[in-house]
This record gives sequence, C-alpha cells and structure tokens, in this order.
Amino acid sequence: MSAEAEAKTPAPERSTGSSAKRLWREWIMPLAIILLVVISFRSAFADWNDVPTPSMVPTIVGGDRIFVNKLAYSLRVPLTQIHIVEWDQPKRGDIIVFFSPDENRRLVKRVVGLPGDVIELRNNRLVINGQVARYEWLDPKDLNQGAQSSTRQGRLYEEEIGGMDHPVLFQPYPLSNRWERNFGPVQVPEGQYFVMGDNRDNSKDSRYFGTVERHRIVGRASAVAFSLDRDHGFKPRWSRSFMKLL
Repeated sequence: MSAEAEAKTPAPERSTGSSAKRLWREWIMPLAIILLVVISFRSAFADWNDVPTPSMVPTIVGGDRIFVNKLAYSLRVPLTQIHIVEWDQPKRGDIIVFFSPDENRRLVKRVVGLPGDVIELRNNRLVINGQVARYEWLDPKDLNQGAQSSTRQGRLYEEEIGGMDHPVLFQPYPLSNRWERNFGPVQVPEGQYFVMGDNRDNSKDSRYFGTVERHRIVGRASAVAFSLDRDHGFKPRWSRSFMKLL
C-alpha cells in the first residue's frame, strides 16, 4: 500500500465525527431546547388536564380536556411545587387542580372552604360558617351538550356559595355511606382549603383525604379546551369547546 493511500485511511473517521456533530448541532440540540421550553411552560404557566372520573359532573363531564391556568395564583419554579411569588389566593367557588394529600395524584375539585372557615354538611346541604348554601332546582335542559346525558339518574340543583351559582348533582340512591352526606363541622386550617366535587355523591374529596395545603395547588381550571364523546366513537362535542368553567 502506498504512503498516499495510508494517509487517506483516517478520512472516514473524521467524516463520521463531523456528521455526528452536525446531527447534534442541527437536530438533537434544537429539539432538546424546544422540548425543555414546552415542558417548562406547561409546568409553570399553562397546561391541560384530562378528567377521568365523574366527580365534577355536571360542570365537567367525561371526555373534557380542561385548560389549567397555572399563573392564576402564583409563579412556580418549573417542574417543582416551589412558589417563587404569589399574587392571589384561591377563592370560594374556584375550580382548582391540585395534588391530593393521600395519593399525590392530580385532581380537579371546587373550593368550598377557605382558611378559617367552618365546613359542615347536613343531609348533603353545604353549611359554611353556620350559613346554609342556597339551592334551587335546575332543569337538565339548561345544561350544555354532554352534561345532560351525565345527569339522567340524578337530581340537579343550582348551589350558591361565595356569591356565585354553579350546578351540583345529587343521587336519589347514592352508593356512598350515610356519613358522607352528614359531615363535620370541621374548621379549615390556615394555609389550607376544603374542596368538593360537584357530583356530591360520587366524589372522593376533602371529606376523605382532608384539606389541601396551598403548595399542592397547581392552578385554576378556567375553561374546557375541547371535549370528546367517548360513548359515541370519540365524536367531538363542539358546543363544549372553549366553554368557560364556573
């Protein structure tokens, strides 16, 4: 083999190394940066959340994908539960996303009790600081698409707490134990919140796992991003898309 041929032997190695560097620089690193930005944004600013259980029927139904505003109350360090700065606190009636105290799973419930409040249930009627919430019968026809079919077996009412009305569902023959319909009174500790599902007889909430600490709250659920009807081939429910949550 000539000296000239031997000198050309390392060329393929230099070409391979150059290709790897180019692949890293032009594809892998930009994709990694984009992925990091997206994950950080979803962790600290805004996200969407699937609701797999019927605990918030009729407000949120199966197949809803809800928008979560993570800047509603504070700014957090991405990928952590550490709050950098807080500018607001959850209000009575807010629908929040949080990590449950017992299983550390992300749940969606409504805030009914603020720090210092005394919460009680008397035959499923919510009592806050000795004041019984107002209830009025609600016609299922007034509900949005998807919510109507989810309430056929229950009794639908409009509940007023914190000066805001929202629908709640009660089952005439609930599967739950009697004590769940008669609860408390309990006082909400400072820095914690009492949460319940709008589907009162089918919700694992603060009656079971206790109050929710402030640092566990991820953000406020503000709207339905889009909704798919799982019982009809995941057909889109267009009327629920971008629907504001109350």
